[in-house]
Amino acid sequence: MGDDGEPGRVFLLRHGETEWSATGRHTGPTDIPLTDAGREQARVAGETLVALRGRDAPPPALVLSSPRVRAQETAKLAGLQVERIDERLAEWDYGDYEGLTTPHIRQTDPGWTVWSHPTPGGETAEQVTARADALLAEVRTVLPRGDVVLVGHGHFSRVLMARWIGLPAAAGVHFAMDAAAWSVLGFEREQPRLDHVNLRRVG
Repeated sequence: MGDDGEPGRVFLLRHGETEWSATGRHTGPTDIPLTDAGREQARVAGETLVALRGRDAPPPALVLSSPRVRAQETAKLAGLQVERIDERLAEWDYGDYEGLTTPHIRQTDPGWTVWSHPTPGGETAEQVTARADALLAEVRTVLPRGDVVLVGHGHFSRVLMARWIGLPAAAGVHFAMDAAAWSVLGFEREQPRLDHVNLRRVG
């Protein structure tokens, strides 16, 4: 617990820009490194975290990263000490749509979005929900000791936000999560709430 008796918060960080993310290509298990712009975004993200938590805040109780290189590189450049690589933080697996943009996919699958349509050869919303719920269940056991930082990806972070407040995974469509942005999950007394969404720079 913090000095005020409140539990810690969950800080979600999306990786910085990659060549694929900059052009809207769906990037699941493919390992794409950060661009120069993405590396600078990651450094700024580290400054933003200090502003959000306070310069005198103790180190986070737990820092986890997705196994993808773009997430691990972002964590390092942001000044984070990753305690563990966690497969549950991987991005939604887009299956046959890996590397494609939404307009390209819609040429053969009209109206497609990851939130509303099946993803052939990839993960279902139910599978992604199960991953998110298992991860959040572990995180809740750590929060009495302090803040938790999760470094991952856009779509999966948005699922985490939705599940934190008890909404279905598809509700993630309503939350933005830009490259190297932060979102913060907190509490209103005992009730989960979203403290911040899609922050790029503070201070």
